[in-house]
Amino acid sequence: MSRTAAYLRLMRPANIVTAIADIALGFAASGALLAVPSWDLSVLGTSYMQTLYWLILSTIGLYGGGVVFNDVFDAELDSVERPERPIPSGLATMQGAITLGAILLIGGIIAAWQVSGLSALIATAVAGLALLYDWKGKHQHILGPVNMGACRGGNLLLGVSAVPAAVSELWYLALIPVVYISAITMISRGEVHGGNPKALKGAVLLYAIVIGGIVALASLPDFTIWYSLPFLLLFCYLIFPPLFKAIPAQEPRLIMKAVKAGVVALIAMDASIAAGFAGWPYGLAVLFLLPISILVAKSFAVT
Repeated sequence: MSRTAAYLRLMRPANIVTAIADIALGFAASGALLAVPSWDLSVLGTSYMQTLYWLILSTIGLYGGGVVFNDVFDAELDSVERPERPIPSGLATMQGAITLGAILLIGGIIAAWQVSGLSALIATAVAGLALLYDWKGKHQHILGPVNMGACRGGNLLLGVSAVPAAVSELWYLALIPVVYISAITMISRGEVHGGNPKALKGAVLLYAIVIGGIVALASLPDFTIWYSLPFLLLFCYLIFPPLFKAIPAQEPRLIMKAVKAGVVALIAMDASIAAGFAGWPYGLAVLFLLPISILVAKSFAVT
């Protein structure tokens, strides 16, 4: 692996694609798409589309910077448990990783500022939550998963901030990724030494709550559940089989697969909600990020 590839690996490119899906969902939920005529390529340079571009650039910086600092704070532990990772293997230096992470986080906040002060505030909060998780949060049994979930919830609200007034109306949407990412974080703790049966079974319950939360959005006047259902079924197909295999075996290999499936399936979850707000063609556009993430995951680790 080259040094450039090592630094790219620190950023978890396949995971960044899932963060872009969060922004696309939030953008649709905000109502910003009402100002964008469907399938009209002439709108790609309009102010609302430029807003979407800035928010995507922001989430690339925030997510990339957050996971780079995850490896920075874990470097000593990884030298024992995951020596193949870029920093303990020597392919990436500690100083280089810190510099890269700082540039990405600051760049993410600056990109959000191009949209609005509220977007920049949300981006700053997401960056702070990511650093808190990397530093201390991951070591907290209960608050750790919630901390990680809050990063994703904030990322979704960053997309909603395309229309600033929509954030105060749709803040509760952030609870869905908070619960979902909490479940994945619980599962991931068994990647090295094997899983905790209670944690894995608890993740099943949290997954069910997420699905119930998405179905409950049908009560909103702007959400059409029938557009959402096909994507929701795909989401269930992606997350449950790997987790059900991991529960009885408790093997790190199977747990890692369950985590990887959960991360990539974020795109299907986002597509299911986005379709409910903006129609199935938009849901398909978001879902198109799934094969991209899967392809990138073949070259760069997800966990």
